[in-house]
Amino acid sequence: MQSNVVYPFIGEIGEQPALPKVSVVIPTLNESRNLPFVLPRIPSWVHEVIIVDGRSEDDTVEVARKLLHNVRIVLEKKKGKGVALRTGFAAATGDVIVMLDADGSMAPEEIPLYVGAIMAGADFVKGSRFLQGGGTDDMEIHRMLGNWGLMIVARVLFGGHYSDLCYGYSAFTKKAIERLELKGDGFEIETEMNVRALQVGLKIAEVPSFEFDREYGTSNLNAIRDGLRIVRTMFNEFFGIGREKSGVNLPQSQQEQLAEEITSTPRSRAHSLYESSRSVKQAQAQTQTTGAV
Repeated sequence: MQSNVVYPFIGEIGEQPALPKVSVVIPTLNESRNLPFVLPRIPSWVHEVIIVDGRSEDDTVEVARKLLHNVRIVLEKKKGKGVALRTGFAAATGDVIVMLDADGSMAPEEIPLYVGAIMAGADFVKGSRFLQGGGTDDMEIHRMLGNWGLMIVARVLFGGHYSDLCYGYSAFTKKAIERLELKGDGFEIETEMNVRALQVGLKIAEVPSFEFDREYGTSNLNAIRDGLRIVRTMFNEFFGIGREKSGVNLPQSQQEQLAEEITSTPRSRAHSLYESSRSVKQAQAQTQTTGAV
């Protein structure tokens, strides 16, 4: 009996697999000292690297351009990791999006693991520090216990078999991320992605990942504050609080961000991205109106 799983990048038996266009989205805030440990290690076959900078006060943008001549830079006025990621996802032009931290804690060499799982049929691929082959150098015992507790809550509320809930190394198809209609502004966006992937029925895979200590600086993560935001996010998702019924949920500032995009590509690229996102929203609004009639 043949499986009904679709493998969009594999093709027919005997054909050379088609490598998807991969966009790597990296949110930054004062990460100039860490970027040299990240950008040069990204595989050369990656389609584009998008830095979404939260108005860094150091020379993060200049360092990024020196390290990677074709890097795309998007300036984000609003604060929050979730805001930066949503802006980067909207700007991405690849078939597959990989989200990567800028502090050196995530190994770019693992990107083929995530892309390979996508090519094998997954819609959404999560890194896990607790699978065989994974691990962490950057988790105190209280954070480990907290992550375990939050994972149990997620399993009870939404099902699934995640082995690591609060880890942000993930990859997904462009079509999959559009189905999630993300709204999170802070670190809770990672949990929002995970539970919504379960809710909308995406094919999910986990791959082992090792988390290293960040190279320089301190994390903006606050275990108690962000832990509470994650709990609130899960209960809001469970009860359907604040979730729109339809529509692509793009950041409110996206029009300004795409207009401000400072990149080596022509300005028309930003305009075309904006027009594309507007067309999607108009089409979905028309579909909703037709259904109501």
